[in-house]
Amino acid sequence: MSLLSDKGMRSEDITDLRGHSGMTVTESAYRHHLRPVLLSRAIAMDEILGVEPEPGA
Repeated sequence: MSLLSDKGMRSEDITDLRGHSGMTVTESAYRHHLRPVLLSRAIAMDEILGVEPEPGA
């Protein structure tokens, strides 16, 4: 999971590849890895859109 995600594979595609019944299974199994990936993507989008980070975040 982590190597595929690091290479840019979508979580939905990883779910299909792993044979999980849905995203909930994948998210539960790999939550420790998904959170940093999603957070880094959200930060990148904020930077692109010019959104200022909230104080204390």
